[in-house]
Amino acid sequence: MSGAHSAHIPLWTPEQLQTSQDALLSQHAPGEDVWIYAYGSLIWRPDFPFLERRAATLVGHHRALCLWSCINRGTPEQPGLVFGLDLGGSCRGVAYRIDASQIGAIFPRLWQREMSTGCYQPRWLRCRSDAGDIRALSFVMNRSHPGYITGMSEAEQIAIILGASGTCGPCSDYVLETAKALRQANIHDERLDRLARQLEPALQARQTLAA
Repeated sequence: MSGAHSAHIPLWTPEQLQTSQDALLSQHAPGEDVWIYAYGSLIWRPDFPFLERRAATLVGHHRALCLWSCINRGTPEQPGLVFGLDLGGSCRGVAYRIDASQIGAIFPRLWQREMSTGCYQPRWLRCRSDAGDIRALSFVMNRSHPGYITGMSEAEQIAIILGASGTCGPCSDYVLETAKALRQANIHDERLDRLARQLEPALQARQTLAA
């Protein structure tokens, strides 16, 4: 396992969030709609209105449980794991088209959700879809962030996922909801499917013991 676990990851200030958002939007033509690429919880809980949703593939990054969660899906004492777009491979996900007039309302909330600790690097990346390529905002894992983790075995991941819970609920719910959303979207993720198949009986056994 590589990537040291830091239980004390500072939150970004409002000024840092605004600077990051402004930098990203400075590379976007005013008045044009925006595409947002989703690979994890944004698939099943986007929390913003959108004009269009379509399946999209991002080449050069893959979906991975590579980020410690010490608030939403864990605690500093018992952190959970959440997904990031890590370097290499490709990722099938969903892209949402946002009306240009809604950017000012949507982006501050989106930055608070995705960039609260600066764990990602927001970028405009080319995504493939059946209706043609699109340029989408993608939150790519910042490998220099103290919350980045890689090299875990599946057994290690499962033990962490089963033991962690945060302000948004159990880590296991997050992982299984993502797996379910991908299946509903006709997206096959072999690693996540395998993980979900191992999590479900472990959770059922725990519920049986607690009954």
